[in-house]
Amino acid sequence: MVKTGPSTQLLVDGKPFFVLGGELGNSAASSTAYMQPVWPRLQAMHLNTVIAPAYWELLEPQEGKFDFTLIDDLLRDARQHQLRVVLLWFGTWKNSMSCYAPAWVKTDTKRFPRVESDLGVAEEIMTPFEPRNREADQKAFVRLMQHLKETDSQHTVITVQVENEIGMLPTARSYDARANAAFKQPVPAALLSYLQREKKNLKPEFAARWQGQGAKTKGTWEEVFGRSLATDELFMAWHFATYTNAIAAAGKAAYPLPMYVNAALNRPGVPPGKYPSAGPLPHVMDVWLAGAPAIDILAPDFYNPDFKHWCDLYTRGGNPLFIPEHRFEDGIAAKAFFAFGNYNCLAFSPFAIEGSDTLKGAPIGKAYELLQQVTPLLGKYQPVGQTRGFLLQKDSAARVTTLGDYRFTAKHEYTLGWSLGAKKPDWSPGGGLLIAVAPDEFYLVGTGIVLTAEPLAQGKRAGYVRVEEGRFEGEKWVPGRRLNGDEDHQGRHVRVPGNEYQIQHVKLYTY
Repeated sequence: MVKTGPSTQLLVDGKPFFVLGGELGNSAASSTAYMQPVWPRLQAMHLNTVIAPAYWELLEPQEGKFDFTLIDDLLRDARQHQLRVVLLWFGTWKNSMSCYAPAWVKTDTKRFPRVESDLGVAEEIMTPFEPRNREADQKAFVRLMQHLKETDSQHTVITVQVENEIGMLPTARSYDARANAAFKQPVPAALLSYLQREKKNLKPEFAARWQGQGAKTKGTWEEVFGRSLATDELFMAWHFATYTNAIAAAGKAAYPLPMYVNAALNRPGVPPGKYPSAGPLPHVMDVWLAGAPAIDILAPDFYNPDFKHWCDLYTRGGNPLFIPEHRFEDGIAAKAFFAFGNYNCLAFSPFAIEGSDTLKGAPIGKAYELLQQVTPLLGKYQPVGQTRGFLLQKDSAARVTTLGDYRFTAKHEYTLGWSLGAKKPDWSPGGGLLIAVAPDEFYLVGTGIVLTAEPLAQGKRAGYVRVEEGRFEGEKWVPGRRLNGDEDHQGRHVRVPGNEYQIQHVKLYTY
């Protein structure tokens, strides 16, 4: 990963790479035979990457004895279908629970203890306060990374997710004996030093909690942050983060691939403990940044509404936007265009991509086909701030942005009124990605969008030299229809109908 201007880029074999992905359902990759009919479907949907689990229970079924058959099969089949792989380490935690720990771990609760609720009830969640839990996970993860280094000279695996949707349930913190002892100890100096060093850069919701208690630089968790469920969550976040960091750092020492952690998003008004608490969520992101420097990205999983809101939260402080999971839903293609254009997104991936519902698969496949074509442009112009994105729904206000020498206004294409679908009670979201290759020359990639332009120069008006649809073959633009007349409303706008997916080349002039 390389920081270039306002964006962070993922480089694969020295070139910018954007993950146009799909995450497999949790159990799909546990069977090589099950995956055989899936691979052609993924290829037909124009994915360039599959996001797939590596299961601790199957990798190390007996302590110290490793079986890499599934991993080797996965990488072989991915290569045969020209796909890269993001590997998910289902280790200590998967959706909070320790369901993917091997049987020899699950059944030895004395050696590998669990968290406990405030009622003293043990949960199927391995406690982060027992070093033997981490050491067992870490040994397996390091062996996996060593195996990748030894066998994946083609760089099929490009990033690794460490654990999956870490979080504490059904209470905000664990009450096992080790956790209770740690809770009474002073807040670790490493966290307090980070807070002081990054005081001006802390996320506002976290800063308000710390500063509201006097911004103390020493004391126990409750002395520094106050007595509350929020403090319990901060405490757990630190210990989840440092546990995960140790595993990631050891894995990187074996094979230094980029690594990220993902979060199950919380819902407004729900208290800690009633959602998977203390994962890499926006309000505890600073704790994760302090406790897990070996983690490159904190990533959101999208099963909540308000896509823009969460993208805004996850791109604060320069955190790259990497979306490993998004619910397969109407408008997902529009969100992909928006994410890559507006947030310098590194990865977009619907969940359970292997499903055979072609009505769901078709829109994202069409979007990926276009995004693959403009990848060289994205790689060149995204780092210099020459891309914009739009997400448009029925109740959306017009979106206004400046790019090149022009101010652009984007609306849903159905707002024109005459398009097919405009009279429907529900509109599929529209979206677009706009790339400036010169101050007066642009490529629009999208669906269901109408775009008007006005010069930034006062007293001038904008006109269209030409608008043409087409496609890229390699890096060569191959024009199709010249769009004029009704298709651009006699030179008034650029338009992609709501039921189509297009790349349009736009050349403007002023008069």
